[in-house]
Amino acid sequence: MSRRTSLALMIVLLPTALAAQQRTTLDIYVIDVEGGNATLFVAPSGESLLIDTGNGGQAAARDAGRIMVAVQDAALARIDHLITTHYHGDHFGAMSEIAGRIPVGEFIDHGANVQANPATDAFLNDVYPALYAKSKHTVVKPGDRVAMRGVDVRIVASAGEPIRDAVPGAGQPNPLCATHQPKDADPSENAQSVGSHFTFGRFRVLHLGDLTWNKEFALACPRNLLGTVDLFVVTHHGQPVSNAPVLVHALAPRVAIMNNGTRKGGQPDAMEVLFSSPGLEDLWQIHFSLLSGQEYTVPGAFIANVVDEQPASIPIEPAAAPAPGATANPPPAHNGAAFWIKVAAREDGSFTVTNARNGFSKNYAAR
Repeated sequence: MSRRTSLALMIVLLPTALAAQQRTTLDIYVIDVEGGNATLFVAPSGESLLIDTGNGGQAAARDAGRIMVAVQDAALARIDHLITTHYHGDHFGAMSEIAGRIPVGEFIDHGANVQANPATDAFLNDVYPALYAKSKHTVVKPGDRVAMRGVDVRIVASAGEPIRDAVPGAGQPNPLCATHQPKDADPSENAQSVGSHFTFGRFRVLHLGDLTWNKEFALACPRNLLGTVDLFVVTHHGQPVSNAPVLVHALAPRVAIMNNGTRKGGQPDAMEVLFSSPGLEDLWQIHFSLLSGQEYTVPGAFIANVVDEQPASIPIEPAAAPAPGATANPPPAHNGAAFWIKVAAREDGSFTVTNARNGFSKNYAAR
């Protein structure tokens, strides 16, 4: 390498290195991908982990662009670990776009797809192997750990199976188990979701992708294998096929952040579970939800995004969720600026949540 090339490389990497030296918090970006999922974790060491990449198809470039704005805000030169929770298009759709814009050190998933789909299968057979051939590919099992300096990252669910051993400090009997009502078994990819538990000092976070109701029960009963958490990234966009109270209430999160769409997530059944969770101080949302109605809508300061044509008022009654399929009317358009909700967590367990749209921040003391 020539002296000139070496100097140029140092100039490019210097801002990233300085940013890493100045970090003292675990930073978490919950990114707006219009009802999909993308959550970026950045450790004080500068090491990064991205869970999911948002939507595919015509939305892939948009969602990858939004993720990259967060990547740039965090001054990252690469994504060290990329977890794909499951193979639904709103979770892995922009993976190729992301991998084409920034190096990815490790691709992580639950293994084989259980829900046949021609487009998904073509991606997994023809595209995905070419992406991870340039780096590392890991199929995780419950109990595995992701090596992220300064942060304990444990896989608590994968391929339809829960962990067998409790995370440190958890494992107590759960008195809520007797109240649980099971639902029909879910044969879809949702139930295969990779679930991740993060510990940074005394601060704890849970992200379960789209894990569904009965699988949540397996993590909570007869013993609560996850303990309590400070931050709960609400499962499955805040839909009632997930978010079983037997788990959510046992977690007793102080703060919940819901990565929902305007017509995806936020139904009253799920909102009731969240709002009645013991010790919940605040719910933050990526979007307002037409499915919530006025009774379950959080104050505007806690909502990160608005649609292009804001309604004069939020309907009093919750709207019905649209039927799945191509014939459903499109949700309200959001083509303007997109904003994340950012968490800055400290090792003593205290943390700050900030709405990037309006700059509203709230501090949460260590408990």
